Amino acid sequence: MNRDEGTLLQIAHAARLIVNFSQDMDVSGFELDALTRSAVLYQFAILGEAVKRLSDGFREAHHEIPWSEVAGMRDRLIHGYDVVNLERVLDAIWQDVPALLQYIEPLLPVDPA
Repeated sequence: MNRDEGTLLQIAHAARLIVNFSQDMDVSGFELDALTRSAVLYQFAILGEAVKRLSDGFREAHHEIPWSEVAGMRDRLIHGYDVVNLERVLDAIWQDVPALLQYIEPLLPVDPA
């Protein structure tokens, strides 16, 4: 498995955890549940950092995926941790992350076992 394939697996794992951790959450529940909120925000950080590790060639070959937006979300959450817009985070959870998974799942390496 090459580096991009391994990184893509990390991206998929983080994205799936984001969806699973926040399943059935609304804005007020997300605001009140510090444990879930922290777990989700951490997975967004992993997701964005992993995107930055993909090779330029891989990102260019899959230009339909908004790589810079994914990485930018990580940057906004890490550097602007004190002003996180939780409604925007939930929009990303409900819309952007599932869309990202649809893009990348066909690109994931096949398990030879």
